[in-house]
Amino acid sequence: MAKKQFKAESKRLLDLMINSIYTHKEIFLRELISNASDAIDKLYYRSLTEGNTGLSREDFAITIEPDKDGRTLKIMDNGMGMTKDELEKNLGTIARSGSLDFKKETEGKDDIDIIGQFGVGFYSAFMVSEKVTVISKAFGEEMAYQWESSGADGYSIKECEKDSNGTEITLQLKADTDDENYSEYLDTYKIKNLVGKYSDYIRYPIKMMVEKQRLKEGTEDEYESYSEMETLNSMVPLWKKNKSEIKDEDYNTFYKEKFYDFTDPAKVIHTSVEGVTSYTALLFIPSQAPYNYYTKDFEKGLQLYSSGVLIMDKCADLLPDHFSFVRGLVDSQDLSLNISREMLQHDRQLRAIASRLEKKIKSELLEMLNKDRDKYVEFFKNFGLQLKYGLYDQFGAHKEVLKDLVMFHSSQENALVTLSEYVSRMKPEQKYIYYASGQTTEKIDKLPQTELLKDKGYEILYLTEDIDEFALQMLREFDEKEFKSVSSDDLEIEESKEEKEAADKQAEESKDMLAFMKEALGDKVAEVRLTQRLKSHPVCLTAKGGLSIEMEKVLNSMPVDQKVQAERVLEINAKHPILETLNTVYKEDQEAVKTYTKLLYDQALMIEGLPVEDPVAFSNAVCELMTKK
Repeated sequence: MAKKQFKAESKRLLDLMINSIYTHKEIFLRELISNASDAIDKLYYRSLTEGNTGLSREDFAITIEPDKDGRTLKIMDNGMGMTKDELEKNLGTIARSGSLDFKKETEGKDDIDIIGQFGVGFYSAFMVSEKVTVISKAFGEEMAYQWESSGADGYSIKECEKDSNGTEITLQLKADTDDENYSEYLDTYKIKNLVGKYSDYIRYPIKMMVEKQRLKEGTEDEYESYSEMETLNSMVPLWKKNKSEIKDEDYNTFYKEKFYDFTDPAKVIHTSVEGVTSYTALLFIPSQAPYNYYTKDFEKGLQLYSSGVLIMDKCADLLPDHFSFVRGLVDSQDLSLNISREMLQHDRQLRAIASRLEKKIKSELLEMLNKDRDKYVEFFKNFGLQLKYGLYDQFGAHKEVLKDLVMFHSSQENALVTLSEYVSRMKPEQKYIYYASGQTTEKIDKLPQTELLKDKGYEILYLTEDIDEFALQMLREFDEKEFKSVSSDDLEIEESKEEKEAADKQAEESKDMLAFMKEALGDKVAEVRLTQRLKSHPVCLTAKGGLSIEMEKVLNSMPVDQKVQAERVLEINAKHPILETLNTVYKEDQEAVKTYTKLLYDQALMIEGLPVEDPVAFSNAVCELMTKK
């Protein structure tokens, strides 16, 4: 039969598969076993939904058959099998996934666990094979078909004989080289080792004829060889095993293979709950955020099983959005196998499980925070933004869950600290938890508004994420201490009687000039006034009301037509020489005061990271002052 050609892009991908994608060639066996498990799942799914297959779960198996003399390795299953069109469709185009199509077709129904995607994984066989032959007979069909390929040069499909449904894959192994020992994949010990390493939790028996030794009957020291079909995998899902039997390496391997990550998880949560609703949960907190985590393409959810059978691949209702980074699975014998997606959304048992999982995740994160600070800080750098969004989400509905988990940069510690740690260090006379917002901690540290607080030894939280100030405003207070921005119009710091009298006197003496400056700026500011909060800087902007200047910047950066503006206040340092200059000039040349006022306002805008409204006018005013005699 004439050989068919792979598509051009498939040839390139196949070459990449063979040479680049997998670091360890042994991974091919895991991929082929996973595909066989998928094929059985499809037929098992059919038996559950149609009930006319005449098969039960005990009838299914995956068989491995090595032949050292012929240098072939067979992987066989009695699953759904493939028709000629399916062979063409699934194996004629590399990275075309029959399992993926099956999942899409059955979405919202009684899903069965589709481990792999019968596409890229299948072609890993070419890493160790010079030729791959697939013989498959679809369930309920009369005819079987053979697909054969030696790699990128193409493939052929023809009719063949096969007694029963399922798929048989035969690998003609490559010759050994100085660098690669392909013969080891025909060794029964090596195969048993690989199955235990990668596929022990496959739910169907993986069988192989194994040669063993036994004492010859009637003798005391003579042994004879015999062959016996042995099941190589435990078929007990990892989460069903006793914790004492599981090593950290087992958890890490399971996580990386199951959830397609390259790094070990930061934390493993393995818990079993007995009660009105019983379940086992195996959860993982990733050590780094997925590449698409903060995009709309990311899909949260845990795998949901009923007595070891997958009901739903990503059950979003099991995780709140603020813990959407958690990966893992839940297995409950109390959930019906045939439960629908719609029923799940209203299932009381599911809501109870979700509530308990939320509490468990929080307690585990708090334990990490208290016992392994460095690991928690690393976790927070990856997922802290999500926790902060959770504080703000739904009008602060989750703030009791999250307030102990969030961290912010401290002016004193120069590191991330919790709100509890901040409050524990507050000075006896300190009324508020003070914070300052900006692009970076370095820029915030230079803000004029922080000077007075630093002078008094007050700690300040530096907020660098857009969500930070919104989250704190939604939280409102922590441990009965309210939050206050350093740019608030009133920091409410107690002054001595002498300080207050001196400030009131200055304000009264400058009252007319300040009113004139306000008039010169028009509706750009709500007020111009003197301030005691500044130390070395001449001027700053603050805001009245709930909308701060930083929040104004965040909201106006969004793609909306209507812009907002905080109620700005221009504050002049009462202790700076600029005040004396302004008072003197005001008596002699009020037009010059207008120029000074606009310059000071522009200066305050630049300090806040806001654009100067008229850069040309600003430049001309500076030049005018520089040349004025």
